[in-house]
Amino acid sequence: MTFAFDSPRKRPNKDAMKTLTVTEARKNLSGWIRRAGAGEEIAIVDGARLYAIRPVTVMAADYALSEYGATPAEVDAAVARSKREIVAERATGLLTPVFPDAHSSDAPRRRANRRAAGKHAR
Repeated sequence: MTFAFDSPRKRPNKDAMKTLTVTEARKNLSGWIRRAGAGEEIAIVDGARLYAIRPVTVMAADYALSEYGATPAEVDAAVARSKREIVAERATGLLTPVFPDAHSSDAPRRRANRRAAGKHAR
């Protein structure tokens, strides 16, 4: 008769899922997330349940639908409305660029003038 404790001890499988308690995961959560992003299988144990940490691909349209219940047509309409509002507010002067030189055609000339004058700040 052979008992389980009589058999040679198996070495842990390097490819096996790494399991952590909630406390262990909390100590270095960002590190565990990076490792999961690199392909390692990691799970957090809470009671009798396992919660896997793995990257998830989210599409913008999926996000709008799942988070806000917005259909693709509603998202497209919101984008178009936002663009119209931005154009209108720029035209009236209510909306101005934070870094005006970045959008101006004569930005390189103005930067060169500032450098020549010894002014490096924006």
